[in-house]
Amino acid sequence: MSSEVTEVKVNSMSSARRAADCSEIETPAADMASPAGPPKTPKSPFASRFMSTPLASPMKKAIVSMQGYLEEVGHFTKLDPQDAWLPITESRNGNAYYSAFHTLSSGIGVQALLLPLSFTVLGWVWGIICLSVAFIWQLYTLWLLIQLHESQSGMRYSRYLRLSMAAFGEKLGKLLSLFPIMYLSGGTCVTLIMIGGGTMKIFYQIVSGNNTSPLTIVEWYLVFTGTAIVLAQLPNLNSIAGVSLIGAIAAVTYCTLIWVVSITRDRPAGVNYDYPALPPQAKSDPAASVFSILNAIGITVFAFRGHNLVLEIQGTMPSSTKCPSRLPMWKGVKFAYLIIAMCLFPIAIGGYWAYGNLIPSNGGMLNALNNYYGHDTSKFVLGFTSLLVVINCLTSFQIYAMPVFDNLEFRYTSCMNKPCPQWLRAGFRILFGCFACFIAVALPFLPSLAGLIGGVAVPITLAYPCFMWILITKPPKHIAIFNWVLGSLGIVLSILIVTGAIWNIVTIGIEVHFFKPE
Repeated sequence: MSSEVTEVKVNSMSSARRAADCSEIETPAADMASPAGPPKTPKSPFASRFMSTPLASPMKKAIVSMQGYLEEVGHFTKLDPQDAWLPITESRNGNAYYSAFHTLSSGIGVQALLLPLSFTVLGWVWGIICLSVAFIWQLYTLWLLIQLHESQSGMRYSRYLRLSMAAFGEKLGKLLSLFPIMYLSGGTCVTLIMIGGGTMKIFYQIVSGNNTSPLTIVEWYLVFTGTAIVLAQLPNLNSIAGVSLIGAIAAVTYCTLIWVVSITRDRPAGVNYDYPALPPQAKSDPAASVFSILNAIGITVFAFRGHNLVLEIQGTMPSSTKCPSRLPMWKGVKFAYLIIAMCLFPIAIGGYWAYGNLIPSNGGMLNALNNYYGHDTSKFVLGFTSLLVVINCLTSFQIYAMPVFDNLEFRYTSCMNKPCPQWLRAGFRILFGCFACFIAVALPFLPSLAGLIGGVAVPITLAYPCFMWILITKPPKHIAIFNWVLGSLGIVLSILIVTGAIWNIVTIGIEVHFFKPE
């Protein structure tokens, strides 16, 4: 009897244990099926007990730290491995100082010396208004590009063309941006060879005191190109930060020197400020007057450059959640554009005050200084100014040629799936330098087409960033409308500038001669 009672108790205790075990197993299933929360994965009792011990505390901290690092890197630095082989993104240790150096070197150039020409057509009031609007407009679009460099998914767009393809689609992005970007890189390098080689000749004549030169203009082009090719052997964009600093100092110095010398001397006889100062054939033709005004606006817009390089410069910087690359980039750009404003506005206003309608249409302030004050200005000042222009052209050549070098190496690494050898990298750069020099010699009239070709590139600066901001970030309605209006105005302005350039070519004409640079 007692054995039966014991057996019943044992059986009842076993069934109770099985019921308890079943309830423990069914409870997580019930929790996972509960609509009150997301499915939960059962945790190991051993793991939970172990992680609560003092021994596991350092391990827990290490796991949490590694998890945060992986989340940070995975979200903000989704880099293409091929980028480590290309000269623009090969080095990512840039900072705000490098940003300022590159922006200054690419943003100030000889085109700024033409700004007083726009005042001869627009006059004081409209000239200052147009210059101020252009400055604010392009600074805003520059800010948009800096913000668009890193997407929400963590992708970094270190080339303007790739950002355009991401925003507009691969085919349309290439169609809209490929030619303007290549012109702003390769075409600028060709122009720098012309200006730099010609200024080298002037520098030699000033120093030697002889109006004749032992070298022809083509040979001066070759001297300039050879020097530029030697500097171009620096491997990547970060490695030319010192070169950009020298170029920035040279540009700021010669711009300041030219306008200070011009306003401190007595103004030339016959200076007047009657506007618009139009060509003879334009005074009796209202359409010609309108297109001359558009040409003056084009001169103002072309004074600001470098938007095709801002993403490339930002691509040389490291990025993290605590310090995304847009912060040091914008800090450097703000400083650079403060200096740019301190150069361009005095050049435009002071140059127009000093020379009025006598400002030469070819060469702008540099030729005006030599023509009107060359006889009573020390050779040191004139020669030093010319030398600074040459230095600035050499340094600007490096940063504007970098996207071309990057594209050539991109083609090689895409086909061969390995980094470009040093000898081939040097060969690419020598080849591009020789090709640019050949274009400078073969097409000496190319600067006469700057208004036409440059008008095609205006949307890169004033329009496309607005449209890309809308398509990528999906901003609120009022911000989207503002950017649509601003971008549309940029497209309209581009069309008007191109139309004005065509009109000037048709009515005034250009002297076309091949292989005969002057």
